[in-house]
Amino acid sequence: MACGENFCQDYLVLNPKQAGFKDLLRIFYSSELEKRDFFDTPVADRLGGFSDRWLVFVSIIGQKLFLKWKKPMASVGYYVEQWLNYPSANGGFGRLIKNFFTGKVVMPDRSSATFTSFIGNLDKRLDLDSAVGPNDERYGAALAIMAAKLSYENEAFVTTVVRDRWQMEFLGSFNFWNDYEEFYSTQAIMFQDKSIDPDLIVVAFRGTSPFDADDWITDLDLSFYDIEGVGKLHAGFMKALGLQKEKGWPKQIDQGPGLKDYAYYTIREKLRKILSENKKAKFMVTGHSLGAALAILFAAILSLHEEKMLLDRLEGVYTFGQPRVGDEQFGEFMKDKLRLYNVKYCRYVYNKDIVPRLPYDDKTLMFKHFGPCLYFNSCYKGQIREEEPNKNYFSPLWIIPNFLNAVYELIRSFIIPFTRGMEYREGWFGILFRGVGLIIPGLANHGPQDYVNLTRLGTLPSSPQLQDSKQE
Repeated sequence: MACGENFCQDYLVLNPKQAGFKDLLRIFYSSELEKRDFFDTPVADRLGGFSDRWLVFVSIIGQKLFLKWKKPMASVGYYVEQWLNYPSANGGFGRLIKNFFTGKVVMPDRSSATFTSFIGNLDKRLDLDSAVGPNDERYGAALAIMAAKLSYENEAFVTTVVRDRWQMEFLGSFNFWNDYEEFYSTQAIMFQDKSIDPDLIVVAFRGTSPFDADDWITDLDLSFYDIEGVGKLHAGFMKALGLQKEKGWPKQIDQGPGLKDYAYYTIREKLRKILSENKKAKFMVTGHSLGAALAILFAAILSLHEEKMLLDRLEGVYTFGQPRVGDEQFGEFMKDKLRLYNVKYCRYVYNKDIVPRLPYDDKTLMFKHFGPCLYFNSCYKGQIREEEPNKNYFSPLWIIPNFLNAVYELIRSFIIPFTRGMEYREGWFGILFRGVGLIIPGLANHGPQDYVNLTRLGTLPSSPQLQDSKQE
């Protein structure tokens, strides 16, 4: 069994590597899928009607495609990022051309403080919003999105930005082990802001890397484990955070030199140490995309382990473009815990972003959002909603509105510097990415530039607090 009965009694584990052509067809008619290697569950006849089976079919097909494309995607990503960094490595476009003709072109160094990721090239802003001071109620979200965006970069880049531009203390850049995939799959950064009282420690998880097939496989996976007292949780996200094979979430594991570093356990220990030495300090957790799922899941496992000291010091969880993480029971568990410890949970969703609408909200496959949705339209006007509009995205009624919105945003990218200021000017690469929205509406909305913009330009009718009646 993929899960084993050591830590959960109910689970669904999809294994696309074991699914052949006949297995894909069986999804639509077999009443005994649990007997197949690619569909592991202790519950007989788990799936309901055609819609449930179609979702599983799409999930497995998508994962198989990304498994097949893994090496080509990594190669394309490598060369795209190299190409994007040639100008900076050579001192600008002009000097790059000169170096080309003189045979002195400098190769980009991927570990240097000037090498920028694909995500970083979509939005090159590095400075914090000068209009939002530490005492401003918007400061948490403004700092969180910049930290989430920065987490995509290499350690030298992050160190330089945190220390030199933000004047904060850099605490580390981490690469964590995944016990199930058996490679380092999860990244995060930590730094401390001493400009406010009390000091604020920021933990930011890296999101989905555009050319990392394993990240996309995690996003597409519908597998879940039922954690007693918590609910059903997305298996891929838990594995990325540090789920222990055959053990689940033990409160303590062996840690130290020569042992694997797991995201949840390593970060928890570092926070324990820092916060025990600084009795007034607080911390926040943030992330974009996959990183957003890991951020709220980190708070969930702290709650599972009843880490009262840490939860009392958790200022907030800020997520941007967060996919669904668990079922309705999980949502109720989290609302109770966050309310108990007075933790702010801000889930930001920009316009047609496709990722917050995944995995599919389905009564059988159970994925649900919880808490207030801070939803912003293409004019960055915000609402506090129970759920984002068109919550499952794939609706024929939304095809034309989504396409028209993509056209508008492409046009807006040319005029926004003149209407909002030059700091909102989008580079040619960002504008090119907007064009992707004409093909896959909602994908371009997932980029970081709009999430940075909504924290700077966006308006909300009232401050979002977990205790607010709107979440009930």
